[in-house]
Amino acid sequence: MTLQTLPPYRDRALIGGEWISGTATTDVHDPATGAIIAQVPALGAEEADRAIAAAERAQIAWRARPAIERADLLHAWHALVLCHKDALAAILTAEQGKPLAEAAGEIAYAASFVRWFAEEARRIDGEIIPAPRSNQRVLVWKEPVGVVAAITPWNFPAAMVTRKVAPALAAGCAVILKPAPETPLTALALAGLAEEAGIPAGLFNVVTGDAQAIGGAFMKSPVVRKLSFTGSTAVGQMLYAQAAPTLKRLSLELGGNAPFLVFEDADIEAAADGAILGKFRNAGQTCVCVNRFLVHDKVHDAFVEALAARMDRLVVGPGTHPQSTIGPLINQRAVTKVEQHVADAVARGGKLVTGGALDHDLFFTPTLIADVPADAIIAREETFGPVAGIIRFSDEADAIRMANDTEFGLAAYVYTRDIGRAMRVSGALEYGMIGLNEAAISTEVAPFGGIKASGQGREGSRHGIQEYLELKYVMMGGL
Repeated sequence: MTLQTLPPYRDRALIGGEWISGTATTDVHDPATGAIIAQVPALGAEEADRAIAAAERAQIAWRARPAIERADLLHAWHALVLCHKDALAAILTAEQGKPLAEAAGEIAYAASFVRWFAEEARRIDGEIIPAPRSNQRVLVWKEPVGVVAAITPWNFPAAMVTRKVAPALAAGCAVILKPAPETPLTALALAGLAEEAGIPAGLFNVVTGDAQAIGGAFMKSPVVRKLSFTGSTAVGQMLYAQAAPTLKRLSLELGGNAPFLVFEDADIEAAADGAILGKFRNAGQTCVCVNRFLVHDKVHDAFVEALAARMDRLVVGPGTHPQSTIGPLINQRAVTKVEQHVADAVARGGKLVTGGALDHDLFFTPTLIADVPADAIIAREETFGPVAGIIRFSDEADAIRMANDTEFGLAAYVYTRDIGRAMRVSGALEYGMIGLNEAAISTEVAPFGGIKASGQGREGSRHGIQEYLELKYVMMGGL
């Protein structure tokens, strides 16, 4: 079966229920081979405006539909995503590069958000507040915020779509999605399955093409009442400024610089297992990937040895190979950045334990560097690649200081068997999410998001749907 013959495959944009091609196209590449695997429409501001108008029209009826009907349609979408899990995983791996097993896991994760928010659609409750006078009633109810624009990244091209689109639809909003140019096919396939599930035309639009032109149309439009964006802090700051004239609501999930703290009382074997999961998933290309390992002097060498042994079992190769556990980096810029971080750490005195070089093309060998100095670039900037740099610390206060010495505040990880320390350190770390003796922190049931330069707002959990709702207060008198 070729990619194009997979049932959910789409290579056209979706606006108002119409699949359109446009006059120009953008190539989609397989990062494992460099081959062009598809071409999608290269659209701009005009098509974005059309999608906004279609969303505005569609939302009028959608917001009035009973919650149970919205929920039923989302459940139908969820079932179709799971039914086509293998095909969606193949599409995802082809354009993003991660191993097929990992891609299938992402599709299941993406589907979980659709199911969760289908259930949450029926739990958008209001309240009655005791009134100041006996002949009054104070009512509070929740309404959809309005038309939503969503901009998603290339590293999780399925999960980042459903984590935004599902709660918006559940809340009664219509959505225009701008997927990353590297990975549009997964988003288009998901939109096609939503259409097949019965989601009405115009509620889920996908516009591929020029990010600046399409994003500019989103930010200028007074019809778009909310933007949800996952990407770099620099772009998030720009969007924050552009949102001011129309006072859009924003959900921003931005950059990270996650520390992984290993204390002297930690279970070293468990910490090393967690390090593999927290550092090397998607070849280190996730926003919550460990960026700095902070390890106590007393266990530094033991942790390095345990981690190195596990890294030696990682297999670098195309995502389509069954044995592969580390796929390619997304592009040459990513490779260059990883190479710079490794060279800087070693030049400053870090000890290269394993890896440290390009395997071939965009495949970088998993790399471990011990005794990295705290002023290395890898300690300050997000690497976004398969490199583990180990930095020593001597006491708890030192570890907390080093962990918080960053503008970012997305995720942090702590390994300790001391319950008092676990509570103290978790409370002292300036991060939106903490993995305590746990590296797999992403789940639909928990509020995902960061603080400081890592953004604002939360996705997933019961809090996630609140991002798409407005409060309305009604004072009833004369009773």
